[in-house]
Amino acid sequence: MIRQRLVLFLLLLATVASAQETAPVSVGDRQLFLDDQGIAKIDGLQRTMHQPKKRGAVIVPDRPWETALQTRCTPVWDEQAKRYKLWLITSTPAPGVAGTTYAESVDGVKWTKPILRQWKYQASLENNFIAVEPDSAWPANAMENVVYDPDDADPQRRFKGFLGAIGRQPIVSPDGIHWKKLDVPMLSSEDESNLSYDRQSRTFIATLKTGGPFGRSHGIWTSKDFQTWTNTGVLIHADEEDQRMGKANIRARLADDQLQQPRYNDPADYNADVYNVGVFRYEGLYVALPAVYHATGKIPVGNTDGFHLVQLRSSRDLQTWQHVADRQTFIGPSPIKGGAFDLTQLLPPSAPLVRDDELWFYYTGLKYRAEPAPAVAGGMGAICLAVLRRDGFVSLDAGETPGTITSKPFKWLGSKLMANVETRDRGELRAEVLDTAGEVIATSLPLKGNHPRGEFRWSQSLPESLHERQVSLRFTLREASFYSWWLE
Repeated sequence: MIRQRLVLFLLLLATVASAQETAPVSVGDRQLFLDDQGIAKIDGLQRTMHQPKKRGAVIVPDRPWETALQTRCTPVWDEQAKRYKLWLITSTPAPGVAGTTYAESVDGVKWTKPILRQWKYQASLENNFIAVEPDSAWPANAMENVVYDPDDADPQRRFKGFLGAIGRQPIVSPDGIHWKKLDVPMLSSEDESNLSYDRQSRTFIATLKTGGPFGRSHGIWTSKDFQTWTNTGVLIHADEEDQRMGKANIRARLADDQLQQPRYNDPADYNADVYNVGVFRYEGLYVALPAVYHATGKIPVGNTDGFHLVQLRSSRDLQTWQHVADRQTFIGPSPIKGGAFDLTQLLPPSAPLVRDDELWFYYTGLKYRAEPAPAVAGGMGAICLAVLRRDGFVSLDAGETPGTITSKPFKWLGSKLMANVETRDRGELRAEVLDTAGEVIATSLPLKGNHPRGEFRWSQSLPESLHERQVSLRFTLREASFYSWWLE
């Protein structure tokens, strides 16, 4: 009996502690719904993951030295040059000859390929290849990852990247075109990696390919100065559930004649692993875009045939990761009809590009993995663009019956409450400010319509005493999709 009372007492303490648990809410930091952090209660709402809308290929192989283009970068805006810059892994018609090329754009849609005269292809310098060392060749001349660091006091080091397709040598540049090696140790990696810059914490985040439980996996490394790197010990990999879902995904693809089919299919070879993964900071959390490779059968010479599906994962600390939307596909293949490039292999960018109220994802789309006979005309791979509403990874949705979400307590530091919401028909979103006892302090007027940055108005002025006060928010929505809220 005493033991039962003790257990009940401890459960009561845990319940009280959970109810009083607070959430960090910084001014301007958007509160998203990829996980439950900051959420005390949800009633009558459904979580929905949204896929970005595809805009098609924006950079295609249209030069004599190009057969396939890939990228593991995000375009960066060079304020001085007034243009976006992007680095491409480029395959050529010459067997075994490849390298990194460069493209630039004013609007992010129409791209040009300036002649750089840095590296000879078939005895000519009239191309857009970048060469840290003019005499280098593939795979030593690969530049898979580049980021822009506007915070570096040295303008000669503001572009940063990795050199080499096997192992990664840190390199720096003043303009993204002329590069030099840093005199620092090379990072160990196999043939895939990714790189992003978390400007808020001034941390570089690299994912480096290694082995894992089911094959390809990626460790997370971080650096504050791009010279000294720390292995966090975190490994992003596939698990048993990925193997179960992977077999189901393969069967579904084989049954869909609208999709590009693998040339080789043997159930004994079915496997799912993480081919590449971009990890980036977005608002108050980290997002990962793992490209899960589904092996369908062995190729007679070399690797396996198969296809990629890009998923979503999220984390608050780069250590503990959770799957979003039960591993649903975030970016998947396009149908065969329509002339798309992203039919089979889809490789994620290091991060999306924030463009006003949209997120632009530049990703690699490849038509096939095991080369068909005859080869597909028009090139094998290109850089594709998909666009998502800002904060639009996951929404909380309500139909005709209203639903509510209540936040955990936090300190009110802003003067405005903002929301990203889209309502339908007679839909609306309302907000209430609650004190620590759950009593209503203030009630908003309804937000109606499509508001990527909607500001709540109040039925009465917010009390001046609200500043730095511990409060919660309760949102009520009907016929609406609610993406995020924040303080300004």
